[in-house]
Amino acid sequence: MTRPPGSGPGDEPMIAGGAPAPSAALLAETAVRALRAEARLGPKPGLVDHRGGGAHDDMDLPLLLASAEALRPVFLAVADASERTAVGVELREELGRLGRAGDRAMLRATRGVNTHRGALWALGLLVAGAAGARDEREGVRRAARLAALPDRHVPAGAPSNGERARRRHGVRGARGEAAAGFPHVTMVALPRLRRAAAAGTGRDVARLDALLEVMSLLDDTCVLHRGGAEGLRMVRRGASHVLAEGGAGTDSGRAALMDLDGRLRAGRLSPGGSGDLLAAALFLDMVPWPEPSAGTGRGEVACRR
Repeated sequence: MTRPPGSGPGDEPMIAGGAPAPSAALLAETAVRALRAEARLGPKPGLVDHRGGGAHDDMDLPLLLASAEALRPVFLAVADASERTAVGVELREELGRLGRAGDRAMLRATRGVNTHRGALWALGLLVAGAAGARDEREGVRRAARLAALPDRHVPAGAPSNGERARRRHGVRGARGEAAAGFPHVTMVALPRLRRAAAAGTGRDVARLDALLEVMSLLDDTCVLHRGGAEGLRMVRRGASHVLAEGGAGTDSGRAALMDLDGRLRAGRLSPGGSGDLLAAALFLDMVPWPEPSAGTGRGEVACRR
């Protein structure tokens, strides 16, 4: 990233070629907007929305909105650091330090409830990748490179619930998803959102259907932690059934969605990983990239197994 001759530190950064790059403040605002949009979307099966806590008894919508706002300073610091530092181990370790500080800020805002740890990881990387990127594809590529780098300063301690589930079930997990270039974001959620927009589908229906498609494919470690392999099969089959019935925008699809919601609530199954990836897709779709994207998020779905 460069600044034009005669510009000062408060001026808008420029991408080589003269197009203005999104400022650090704008990237942070966009990340918070994406988290808020995901939180407010409903009815989401098993997840927190305007109706309540879903499969969670310690969360509600106001708590998620407060958590999202508490993460604004860390997203701003991530974007600032990424504008100053080339992609490499030094930046990766700085992002790790900032992410741990953001995690503490989240827990203070929520009185110890883990509302957005997975989203902080995904959106933190994508904010870092977007800082100075010309387009969406480059931003995702930079984020994936950062995810694959080591952080020598990670404190020793017990693995997270998601990491334990990843090891137990042999799945990719959040780090693997990021290092692979967020395929469930770029090849599942974003194409669904953009096809829906082109077809004139309502925004909330498009977002719910994008969430359901991710749920139907993702090895969600949040679900695996709570429900094991059988719980994951129920989530994936249930989401596929909603889509087969026409999705959230049809009467039969909405009925299937509410049935799935009831089963996930009863089983305390929360597809939180899918929710995090929907927020990531919303972030990428909201960023005012300096150049139009030539491919990321607009290709064929390649995550089906």
